[in-house]
Amino acid sequence: MTSVAKPSPLMPSQFPLDMPAQDFARPFEDEDAPKTKEARHAALWRIVTFSPAMLATAALGWVMQGWFADGGVTWLETVLLALIIFNFFWICFSVSTVLLGLYSLSRREQTTGEIEGAPMRVALLVPVYNEVPWYVLGNAQSMLEELSSRECAHSYDMFILSDTRDEELAVQEEQSVIALRAMLPAGSALYYRRRVENTDRKVGNIHDWVTRWGGAYDAMLVLDADSLMTGQAIGRLADALARDPAAGLIQSYPQLIGAQSVFGRMQQFANTVYGLALAEGLARWAGHEGNYWGHNAIMRTRAFAACAGLPHLRDLRGKKQVIMSHDFVEAGLLRRAGWSVRFLPRIKGSYEETPQTLIDHIQRDRRWCQGNLQHIKLLNARGFRAISRFHLLHGAIGYLMAPIWFALLVIWALIGRGEDASVLTYFSEKNPTMPSWPDMTEPRHVLVILLIYAMLLAPKMLSVLALPLTGRQFREYGGAGQFLVSMLSEVILAVLYAPILMVQQMIAVLRTLLGLQKGWSPQARDGGSYSLRTILQVHILETLSGAALWVGIIAGVISIWLVPIAVSLLLAVPLSALSGMTIRDRIHRWMGTHDHFVEPQITQAARSYRLQMRRYLEGKAQTPAE
Repeated sequence: MTSVAKPSPLMPSQFPLDMPAQDFARPFEDEDAPKTKEARHAALWRIVTFSPAMLATAALGWVMQGWFADGGVTWLETVLLALIIFNFFWICFSVSTVLLGLYSLSRREQTTGEIEGAPMRVALLVPVYNEVPWYVLGNAQSMLEELSSRECAHSYDMFILSDTRDEELAVQEEQSVIALRAMLPAGSALYYRRRVENTDRKVGNIHDWVTRWGGAYDAMLVLDADSLMTGQAIGRLADALARDPAAGLIQSYPQLIGAQSVFGRMQQFANTVYGLALAEGLARWAGHEGNYWGHNAIMRTRAFAACAGLPHLRDLRGKKQVIMSHDFVEAGLLRRAGWSVRFLPRIKGSYEETPQTLIDHIQRDRRWCQGNLQHIKLLNARGFRAISRFHLLHGAIGYLMAPIWFALLVIWALIGRGEDASVLTYFSEKNPTMPSWPDMTEPRHVLVILLIYAMLLAPKMLSVLALPLTGRQFREYGGAGQFLVSMLSEVILAVLYAPILMVQQMIAVLRTLLGLQKGWSPQARDGGSYSLRTILQVHILETLSGAALWVGIIAGVISIWLVPIAVSLLLAVPLSALSGMTIRDRIHRWMGTHDHFVEPQITQAARSYRLQMRRYLEGKAQTPAE
């Protein structure tokens, strides 16, 4: 997996560390992993979270089965019931997780009696692939300067690990690193390595570093190209790992920043306002069997090397392929070997950015879909803990729910307003072989739709109630009035974009199954600019689906309660164009978050350093011509 790189004066001496590929067919335990007990009350929190979701789903299934019972349950009724039950469980599970998060937030964080850990040598790893150099190095400079200004118990070295294929960008990367090394305070260490071949993508990039330099470091903190962490957040992660000798990996909760487009602001507002309660609930029931999201997390280097080496998987055609969404799998492997995987959502100062347009989000989602569907093959891996398997399944279900929702929508549309007004009855009135449709008369039809809508909105409403428990106040969001306007805007936009995302995730699943999705490409950090023709090509299926729904609604054969979905799908093209519109100065408060109204010092510094580095690189580019 390791690719030989050219010797570079920008790297320290090598300190190799073996990282064998794991065997999913055999259980594995790391002899160096301390014997640990399960997190306190973790079993109770799992019962508290899973039981209400299962009971509510069973109750809905029992009631609906009673609706269909007269005359026997047909195969179509069985399919419809299974689709509704499947979707409803995951909706209820989110609600119960948020409720557990509310309880968790109401409890004070216990910080007394903590044992100080031994100082560690920590490597900050920044894997990059065809990224804008001044952007990456601006972030790097802000983090290194924050660390140098703090009194740290641990020592930190940063590595820019390049897999860049573009030669011009590679030259700029090296120039940026050389320039930044000269500017950094004494004691700050910045290194740069570019691989000759980007074997196995990010998995191979990290593997290369671990096997050549990892032996010199107690811990490694993995960052993305758009990651930004305060010195305090980095220090808290390192302290937590040093204090807990059984921890193999500790994940922070990255909050979204820097959004200036309509879609970006919507995502950022939702992440900041609604996300923490969900994260708190997840941390409670996951206990020591948490998950890893690929960045802004710290891990014990030797534990990671011994337990998390990834083999290749075979696709449906028998061809070997790298594990794309490696993070979930690495967390499962660490836990399998005996190390705990923890999630600390209350660590503040961990940031990342979000795609600025709907199309950029769709492109990223297709990559994630390809990786998460691979996890289905690993559900029977030997030695994985039950919760680790659940994390893998949950990631895949997140995408498989899209075609399930679409199938449910199609069946609901065909059923229409009862047997006498269904689409097939309307078009096949004299057909004696017409199927017997489920008895979903209008009141029952409306009741199910309203229940699902209410459950989808419940986590947002509950999270707003939890906001004071997080230490935030409405004035930090521009005041109560501005917060209400922002929240209503986010809910309306989320409702409008949800059907579009459903269709696009269904397309992503089909692309993956057909082998059309070809892996990773760099994200457009500032958002792509797309022509009307491109937007129309991306959203043609939604547009046609929306038009078909409207025809049925106007003809009276499709329930009027599907109007919100029909509006969204028909307006997919203008909504996609709206997503990338920049929020102007006059409405800059719209869907603003606390970090927007009072910008953190590190984001201000990063923006300033990016601009300085950009000017430096532009000056270097002009030098030969002069």
